[in-house]
Amino acid sequence: MRIWDIPPEKMCRQHLLGEHRELHALWSIITNNKKAYAHHPETMRWRGKLKALYLRHEALVEEMTKRGYKHHTPLDPALATGKTIQDEFVDSYEEQVRLLKERRCNCRV
Repeated sequence: MRIWDIPPEKMCRQHLLGEHRELHALWSIITNNKKAYAHHPETMRWRGKLKALYLRHEALVEEMTKRGYKHHTPLDPALATGKTIQDEFVDSYEEQVRLLKERRCNCRV
């Protein structure tokens, strides 16, 4: 599970859509107090920052729409509470760029 800190417009199709799918899973884990993945590092860094996670989702949806994808899975804005900025990282931004470059995908990092 990973929510990248890379701007969505730089992400390839695979990573853009994959992150969107994982973001919904993470949202469900946190908002429904699910036990599965509750202690995963990615889950831990988003606790108390649902507003930031909501804003990340909106940025992904904006990029998906620009690319012609239809979006049918909005998040409930009433649940978007806490900090608006993600300032905690599992991997640094530079490390995330390195990881994406290693995958030799079409991400523009």
